[in-house]
Amino acid sequence: MKRVLVDMDEVIADPMTAMINWYRKEYGLDVDYTKMKGSWANGFPEQHQHLIRARLNEPGFFRHLPVMKNSQRVLAEINKKYELFIVSAATEFPNSLKDKIDWLGDHFSFISWKQVVLCGDKRLCVGDYLIDDHTKNLVHFAGKPYLFDAAHNKDVKEYERLHNWEEVANALL
Repeated sequence: MKRVLVDMDEVIADPMTAMINWYRKEYGLDVDYTKMKGSWANGFPEQHQHLIRARLNEPGFFRHLPVMKNSQRVLAEINKKYELFIVSAATEFPNSLKDKIDWLGDHFSFISWKQVVLCGDKRLCVGDYLIDDHTKNLVHFAGKPYLFDAAHNKDVKEYERLHNWEEVANALL
């Protein structure tokens, strides 16, 4: 059975929308999507970018993120056809570890704890397909890499891009 690896943040979970909503509520300011190249944090006003990193490190931030549209339905189907693993470089934000496990249990109850890999470097993970929003995770992947569309990777041309979960379904189901 072929193995599919799927990233969490900006692929099945939506921390950018959660952060933008929080920022607008707290500071009443907007973000600049044109400056998000490389990282969506770059789209926030420079004087507040340190607040974004601090917010990402807060316990509970990753616990209540929005779910990417159609990801639940498509992943349920992928889980029937492939060996599925959710792979997140979560140790960058240690407080996110429990949040991410609980979030997956709430929104993807069909995914077993045995199918979750929380790591620091995805080069450890082996599979046939990887869906991720960061090229740093795709560049060393030996299988078929798919770049999941995100505000911070709009200029990347080196990978086959999947814009949404309907395109994931078309590619893998």
